[in-house]
Amino acid sequence: MQRVAKFYKVSYKQFEKDWIDTFGQTDNIEEIYKEIKLPKRATTGSAGYDFFAPVQIELKPGETVKIPTGIRVEILENWVLKCYPRSGLGFKFRLQLNNTVGIIDSDYFNSSNEGHIFCKLTNDSNENKTVCVNKGDGFIQGIFVEYGITFDDEVSAKRDGGFGSTTAK
Repeated sequence: MQRVAKFYKVSYKQFEKDWIDTFGQTDNIEEIYKEIKLPKRATTGSAGYDFFAPVQIELKPGETVKIPTGIRVEILENWVLKCYPRSGLGFKFRLQLNNTVGIIDSDYFNSSNEGHIFCKLTNDSNENKTVCVNKGDGFIQGIFVEYGITFDDEVSAKRDGGFGSTTAK
């Protein structure tokens, strides 16, 4: 199996900034940060790396939450990390990523926000089910995928940011 990436935690300073920006609260941030676990596969046959909830997440039908994971990933060029909800959460609760699939490009690692991976989830239940993910439980999974480019590709732009920072002009 080819090894193409390595997960890291973002710095405490970056995590604190993003956590306060997202939730407006400063309680227990240091403890939340200390307990962040790096993503990992559950079995030797697993394609997905489970990301673990930094706090308990409860979503009633129709509710949305943005979660700073505290994670960044260094990926070899020509590879991408594609993020999805964990299969069971999607199947049982219709838990969905708001952008359907999260795409983490290899050059995101060096962005000014340290490549901090966020995840925005919505409980799209049409069965009136509340989703509860306990702190430390897997809630999304990331799969590394190799990609190609066209023969006439001549892009030279550099990234510095997340959403919308790579829009072609």
